[in-house]
Amino acid sequence: MDRTPVIRKKLLSLGFPFFVLLLLSTAPLYIQPYFVIFMNTVFMYIILTLSWAIFSGPTRYISLASSAFFGVGVYIMAMLGQALPLPAVIALGGAFSFALALFIGFLTLRLRGMYFIIFTFGISELIRHLILWLEANFTGTVGRWVVAVDHTVVYYIMLLIFVAALVTAYLIKRSKFGLALKGIGEYEEAALHIGINVTSLKTITFAISAFFMGSAGAIMATRWAYIDPAIAFNPLFSFMPVLMAIFGGLGHLYGPVLGATIFSFLEEVLITQFPYYYMLLFGVILIAIILFLPNGLVGLIKRK
Repeated sequence: MDRTPVIRKKLLSLGFPFFVLLLLSTAPLYIQPYFVIFMNTVFMYIILTLSWAIFSGPTRYISLASSAFFGVGVYIMAMLGQALPLPAVIALGGAFSFALALFIGFLTLRLRGMYFIIFTFGISELIRHLILWLEANFTGTVGRWVVAVDHTVVYYIMLLIFVAALVTAYLIKRSKFGLALKGIGEYEEAALHIGINVTSLKTITFAISAFFMGSAGAIMATRWAYIDPAIAFNPLFSFMPVLMAIFGGLGHLYGPVLGATIFSFLEEVLITQFPYYYMLLFGVILIAIILFLPNGLVGLIKRK
């Protein structure tokens, strides 16, 4: 039996990601600074969407706590950016988000369905208003100045976080850990009866996904000279990853990445070309996607 097509397919599947990584690694050398800055935003959405998919993809738990973890990373950078080295602050942003996700997970991951969705969104709003109250009553200010970092440095750090999140998602999906998560998503009661520690598994995965969101928030904060709770804990950071993941499709790892990339470019085009009709056009596009692409771009690619 001729195995040449199989070998060629495997080589292509391995070689293409390395080619894309090489292309992204050298991009700042030949693209304009504007596009480097724009790519930082694209990476931010990709990391948020991919991190969201690490937990919500296999378990089918729709989390709206992304803005909480991202915002924690932003505020860690605002508070410690001038006192500690940049890598340490990014790691702390991820670590604090990881710890917050563990706490939230132990509280909420026994809930299911709409109760989990509402609770996670409520947690994000609670943290936003709590920080706003603390600043207004104890520091006498609302918001903080953030240390500036060169946009090329931000680009390479965001690229590293993206690669780390992608490798983590791949390893989880290919492991027994990922198989157990998929079992939880398919039939949680059956997974519980065969001996899977459902609550602990969901909580740990939830925290892992939060780590990358917090790290991205910490480095992305350096692109904004000033932040406040409304910027750091923007509800869009909770909703956009969900929409981007659905648009791309959750069947494969490239689905959330593809969805986040295309959505980011689409958002930029609509804002610049149709600033007064941006939200209307965005809503129409979302409705069309849900109606005609229920399985996202992954489903469309499979059909073609």
